[in-house]
Amino acid sequence: MTTTSQSNIQGLNVLIVDDEANIRRTLTVCLESRGHRVTAVSNGKDARVESDRQVFDLAFVDLRLGSESGLDLIPPILGACPWIKIVVITAYASIDTAVEAMRRGATDYIPKPFTPEQVQLVTERVATVRGMEQRIATLKEDLERLHPEVSFTSQHPGVQRAVELARQVAASEAVVLLRGPSGTGKTVMARAIHAWSHRADKPFVTISCPTLSPELLESELFGHVKGAFTGALRDNPGRVAACEGGTLFLDEIGDLPLVLQPKLLRFIQDREYERVGDQRTRRADVRIIAATNTDLDKAVQAGRFREDLHYRLNVIQIDLPPLMDRPDDVELLARNMLEFFGAQNHKVLKGFSDKAMEALRQYAWPGNIRELRNAVERAAILCTSDVVQVEHLPASIAPHTPPLQLGDHVSLKMIEEHHIRRVLASTKTLQEAANILGIDQATLWHKRKQYGI
Repeated sequence: MTTTSQSNIQGLNVLIVDDEANIRRTLTVCLESRGHRVTAVSNGKDARVESDRQVFDLAFVDLRLGSESGLDLIPPILGACPWIKIVVITAYASIDTAVEAMRRGATDYIPKPFTPEQVQLVTERVATVRGMEQRIATLKEDLERLHPEVSFTSQHPGVQRAVELARQVAASEAVVLLRGPSGTGKTVMARAIHAWSHRADKPFVTISCPTLSPELLESELFGHVKGAFTGALRDNPGRVAACEGGTLFLDEIGDLPLVLQPKLLRFIQDREYERVGDQRTRRADVRIIAATNTDLDKAVQAGRFREDLHYRLNVIQIDLPPLMDRPDDVELLARNMLEFFGAQNHKVLKGFSDKAMEALRQYAWPGNIRELRNAVERAAILCTSDVVQVEHLPASIAPHTPPLQLGDHVSLKMIEEHHIRRVLASTKTLQEAANILGIDQATLWHKRKQYGI
């Protein structure tokens, strides 16, 4: 339910719950004279019915409703209309009742007898807050519309199935395993599942498994106590504790060290864990979403991944196809991204030239959506007119553009990216590429993320 018109101070929808007819009549006249819409009832049963039937911005609830307590009405009304502001009114004002009303979810508290000025002040405050909330919601919608990766609009059946399945499982507590090549949008999909779930108002926390040593990864995941190891100068609660009630996203789960896999399995099954250096068993209410670009079946066969953990992670599997399998989506994604990056760089960009778009469509996109995003961002920055030309695209995408050479007047960053791409293209494994480049896999993983490879 939405309240698009309710941010206006003259358009609040108000519920009055009071067993005194005079109070209901007085409040109704006072509020309607200022342009508000009013529904007045005398008991809790009718209040529950109306809050289920209508969308309210504000409720005035009497503390005593005959044999009922108005305080008991606050949770069910909030359950039906989470955004509603509830004002408790009573002739039996006390600090204790005011505190209890606020504890249950009331936003204000006024004693009887009250004046029209008091009622007006309350409605003005609520209207201001509702207006701010509506503005924030609008800004969020605008950001989502402009963000280059939040939209899962696609003509590809595989993507459509993935989105449909993600929406279905979002409401559950099931572990979700996202599979697909690097850059296909697994992190974005994980965030979407979290946003579609009842945990949306709780934290979403990410851990990238290849980036840390086993010791540091365990500490980052489960936390540690002061003195647990050299450098542990203070307690660290860990990411699991940090996302209590929310979602923990384990990126590249296939690279999780074997020594940590039984501990993760235990946490998934029992929701129990211990911090490094601490014997105390802790519990956490956390949903797990994992992602991988590797074949976990082969990893199990090779002894690099526990079979029982694989089964536990693979409750719901969602596959995201590579961009090269969805050429019809390239143009749609590129245009959405260009709109975003154009606005970000204070430019009005109408689109791509025919040659530029043809280059985008013909390219294989080994880095998938992440690589496309980087290419479009680069083009948006370099474009000096309102149309992106082929020369604004990276040389790897526009073959006629001369490749980078030593001595060219380009940044070291561009040379590094070009070199890493060539090495990755000529090797079969990340470890082989890392060895040639003289860096470890974690560093290479960061570089791939940075350059959209």
